[in-house]
Amino acid sequence: MALSLRTRFSRLRVDLTPWHGSRDFRILLVSGSVFFLGGMVGYVALPYQLYQLTGSNFAVGAMGLVTIAPLVVFGLYGGALADHVERRKLLVGTGLAQVVISALMVANTLLPNPQIWLIYVCGALNAIASSLQRPSRDALLPRVVKHAEIPAAVALSSLTAQIGQLAGPALGGVLVGSVGVTWAFSVELVGIVFATLLYARLGSYRPSGQTSAPSLRAIGGGITYAFRRKDLLATYLVDMVGMFLAMPIVLFPAFATEVLKEPKLLGLLYSAEAIGAMCASLTSGWAKRVHHQGRAVVLATMSWGAAVGVAGLAPNIWFAIAFFAVAGAADMVSGLFRAVIWNQTIPDEMRGRLAGIEMLGYSLGPLGGQARSGVVADLTSVRTAIVSGGALCVVGVLGTAAWLREFWRYDARTDEHAVRERAVRAAG
Repeated sequence: MALSLRTRFSRLRVDLTPWHGSRDFRILLVSGSVFFLGGMVGYVALPYQLYQLTGSNFAVGAMGLVTIAPLVVFGLYGGALADHVERRKLLVGTGLAQVVISALMVANTLLPNPQIWLIYVCGALNAIASSLQRPSRDALLPRVVKHAEIPAAVALSSLTAQIGQLAGPALGGVLVGSVGVTWAFSVELVGIVFATLLYARLGSYRPSGQTSAPSLRAIGGGITYAFRRKDLLATYLVDMVGMFLAMPIVLFPAFATEVLKEPKLLGLLYSAEAIGAMCASLTSGWAKRVHHQGRAVVLATMSWGAAVGVAGLAPNIWFAIAFFAVAGAADMVSGLFRAVIWNQTIPDEMRGRLAGIEMLGYSLGPLGGQARSGVVADLTSVRTAIVSGGALCVVGVLGTAAWLREFWRYDARTDEHAVRERAVRAAG
């Protein structure tokens, strides 16, 4: 019995096989971790600097308006570009552009009167560079590990991102509060430089198969491919429904201050989901034995909504933190299996464009969800907005799964796209 119990626990541990087996995966993982950590430090410093210079909440929020158009346009174009050019070169080129942009942000903080317009320009330029870079980075992951190791590789990537999500804002807050935004932006700059140097050490990865130059036709081809495959369409729609209907983060200040009467513990609300997601990542060894991945996405997203709704009923902040942590774990599981489906079934020559589309869904769903939560809270109450959002998420995801039944029946062992990619990788 003891041996059996030990075996069961060993199956829960995060699978390190991709780390041991692939040099380029290690490079991607370390560079991405450093890049994300530095980016989260800048994520804290930028709105802080804007507010210090303007005293306006609208000025801070306007950065989102400045970056949304570049995100949409260049996210789609970056995906088409990733399917045409050598991906290492694209990572290094966009990394160098981000180094220049970050250096401008540091230089601006050293001016006697930092220029507000330059902050917005740098924000827009950084959104362009990031949108061009991310599809190539995402498209590389299935190229640097074995096909069967993709679930473990996705889980490891998620784990390092969650560490950055926890440590980055904490470090950024300490830096801006103690030594100022110059040091915070400098840390971000160092992280980008280090990540770009690591990208340069990757092997050469030109897209396989027939490629075409970036164009509206190429972008349209990617969108058409996504819509024709109901399993892929479901991965986008389920996540967007879940995030749009049950995104509570914008309500955390009011929830902690006015409802739960614990303003000093507001930071724990923001950290709860990341902590839950990290716990799920650390026990993700079981994921490689799941084959009905569509069902896992549906059930995990419904669990996200249910946990958010229960957290909205919390009698105290610790109850809320616990259920937001459960929500974060469920969201991580959903994201893990969505990424596995993408990476195990999308042909390499389409992977960049589909990564660009995924990036848009990942970004626009939460943005719309925050707006929905704010409007409902103003019309009713904070509790009503959170609880109703969670309940609507469960119903909405269930309805989406019923509409796209192929997604519920998806089986990685028999799906024609997964079988084809497995054969291609074996032949390669």
